[in-house]
Amino acid sequence: MSRKAATVALTALAPISWGSTYFVTTEFLPADRPLFTGLMRALPAGLLLLALTRKLPRGAWWWKSAVLGALNIGAFFPLLFLAAYRLPGGVAAVVGSVGPLFVVGLAALLLAEKPTTRTLLTAVAAAFGVSLVVLKAGAAFDLIGVGAGLLSSLSMSAGVVLTKRWGRPEGVGSLALTGWQLTAGGLVILPVAFLVEGAPPALTGTHLAGYAYLAIGNTAVSYFLWFRGIERLGASSATLLGPLSPITAAVIGWAALGQALGPVQVVGMVIAFGATLVGQMAPVKSTPVPVSFSSAEKNGQEVSMDLEVSGVRR
Repeated sequence: MSRKAATVALTALAPISWGSTYFVTTEFLPADRPLFTGLMRALPAGLLLLALTRKLPRGAWWWKSAVLGALNIGAFFPLLFLAAYRLPGGVAAVVGSVGPLFVVGLAALLLAEKPTTRTLLTAVAAAFGVSLVVLKAGAAFDLIGVGAGLLSSLSMSAGVVLTKRWGRPEGVGSLALTGWQLTAGGLVILPVAFLVEGAPPALTGTHLAGYAYLAIGNTAVSYFLWFRGIERLGASSATLLGPLSPITAAVIGWAALGQALGPVQVVGMVIAFGATLVGQMAPVKSTPVPVSFSSAEKNGQEVSMDLEVSGVRR
């Protein structure tokens, strides 16, 4: 296996893991606490990585980490939850699937990654495939929900591109940078969760096991692999792995929850999966990843209770 293939495979584990979030949320966690769940995913994972790496941001990386954490976690989760509660699951997933198109546009502006016809067609095909997997006839639309869904995708897309643009400060690995972002994002969610949902619910052993999985495997490990993949593959290429999340959620829903999986959904899976493969075949033409503070200055992704088959993108 080539080095790029290995990187793609490891990065793909992140959206595959996020596809399990709906199942874990509905089967292991207390109901109707999406913000608390987002908090429990982000903050413990971030603090764990801080404890393991024993590195804190310095200089401009205090505000850079805050910006990245807010975009990738802190703003993304609440907007995603708002969309999920106001839209049917399939509609929310389709709205979220436009993320690769946002990344292509932002990468062209901020990274000088010129979008190719293949990239654009691949992103459109991926969104179409996801729509076949999750969208149902008669699905209702809500302007606030659609707006929140689009903003959540834009927030994560901006975080993805800035993660690639800023790279890492000298002597800091991807694990530490992931910890900074998760901690910052969790601190953004913390006051919102308590203001909207109140005090934490009583937790059972099953709840704690579910939260442990979300914090460690679904968040700490997955986000580390995700940010590492963005650095090595490029923003557009990594984001085109996103359709693996709804595909995984659909398969888990069929195998574990008895949800229907008809011919149209299977076709949608094939299209979406094919788009992810094509998206990794194109050579990545992007600016080098800055790995020191000075070079960074120069170069200056469902916890939805309603998503039946889409799962969490990030």
